[in-house]
Amino acid sequence: MKIGIVTRNRDSWSSTQLREALAKRNIPHLCFSFPQLIARVGYKPYLDVRDISILNELDALVIRPIGRGSLEEIVFRMDMLYRLQRLGLCVINPPEAIEHCVDKYDLLAILEENNIPVPRTAVTENVNDALKAFKELGEDVVVKPIFGSRGIGSTRVKDTEVASTVFRAITFYHGVIYLQEFVSHGFSDIRAFIISDRVVAAMRRVSNSWKTNYSQGARPEELKLDENLEDIAVKSAKLIECKIAGVDILESPRGPLVVEVNSQPGWRGLQSVASVNIADEIVDFVLSEVKK
Repeated sequence: MKIGIVTRNRDSWSSTQLREALAKRNIPHLCFSFPQLIARVGYKPYLDVRDISILNELDALVIRPIGRGSLEEIVFRMDMLYRLQRLGLCVINPPEAIEHCVDKYDLLAILEENNIPVPRTAVTENVNDALKAFKELGEDVVVKPIFGSRGIGSTRVKDTEVASTVFRAITFYHGVIYLQEFVSHGFSDIRAFIISDRVVAAMRRVSNSWKTNYSQGARPEELKLDENLEDIAVKSAKLIECKIAGVDILESPRGPLVVEVNSQPGWRGLQSVASVNIADEIVDFVLSEVKK
């Protein structure tokens, strides 16, 4: 038994936690990043890293952040994951789940089609249509990169002139304008950590501003989800077959709204208030998937 961990930094907090959880079970592991991989077609080994055959040496692959890259780099990385999956390797999370999660529009559309409550959102490449949507959404919106995480690049806009400037800047660089109604949520939100079909831990993230990302200074508080919130979180992850997921929920005046499902969630903040060892839970799940 040997487990691969795809990570930009083997010494990052989450990767270190996984490595320690594997070491406790005397399970060897291999850490590497996507740029270290070489893929072949027509001759073997089909994929290897540092002269180690992925398919012959590893029993499962755990994907930490895909990482920044050009369109070509990201597409190629996903292509490799799909091929490994087709050739029988256990890949967690599955590449299809990663693709759904990284695309905010795609994700919310799937959730809405399956009766999961989501914020009102408009997406367009046209500035005039974006300004129309800005008014439709009450002239108080959060503009986000359609691909992105940790709140980086998200901006709250409440002024028409500012909105016009922001929208034009986005289209100048051939971006897609993604705007979402600002949801009053008391400077806090909920992160539910899903493994398989259950919530293993949850927290309320409390901030001094509307951005509630732990990486931007929000304070974690342990939280026991009620049955309704737990059902929403688990269903959101299962709809896209995301085996390990961080589901973010806003508590709005009209009820809970799912704003994001993260397929490569960090858990440093959550671990500080959780009663379970999350890395141990992840490793137990990976081993159970390998046995299948």
